[in-house]
Amino acid sequence: MSITAEQVKELRERSGAGMMDCKKALQEADGDIDKALSVLREKGISKAAKKAGRETKEGMIGTYVHPGDKLAVLVELACETDFVARTDDFREMAHNFAMHIAAANPLAVRREDLPEDEIVKEKEIYRTQALNDGKPEKVVDRIVEGKLDKYYSEVCLLEQPYVKDPDHTINEVLNDAIAKLGENMSIRRFVRFRLGE
Repeated sequence: MSITAEQVKELRERSGAGMMDCKKALQEADGDIDKALSVLREKGISKAAKKAGRETKEGMIGTYVHPGDKLAVLVELACETDFVARTDDFREMAHNFAMHIAAANPLAVRREDLPEDEIVKEKEIYRTQALNDGKPEKVVDRIVEGKLDKYYSEVCLLEQPYVKDPDHTINEVLNDAIAKLGENMSIRRFVRFRLGE
């Protein structure tokens, strides 16, 4: 199948990927743009996984102050080189992540950052709810794990649906940026300030 320049252009606009990557993805997807988007995402995830072990010593502090000056967020977004940290894409991403944190109010960056006693407490609540609903003992553990996964997606930044694109998590957005900019990146920490809290 022959891939047209218009198809490549449309895929580039939708994905932000390079022209040759778009052309290869379209060839792999037999010209289907939605399938090509999936191909690019899968390749981005594998590229991100290859870069995951590389050290991130550079980066920036992204900021967001909500109109009215009563809510502000600082987020540390790290990358490998100062060159990438100074790019407009990286700066915009740091600002957007700070804005997301202001809106979504996560408790931690990742699951491992949550206090263990908080997880134990949540599990006990879910177990009690399931038993009170008359669920059989043999399925209660699966119900608890399912509810715990939902809890993580609500309170862990990397697992939250991105407010600007709810079809993707923050982690997926970060992996796409790693593939696009060619460096390992990580969200190290954040702090959310609300006046009077």
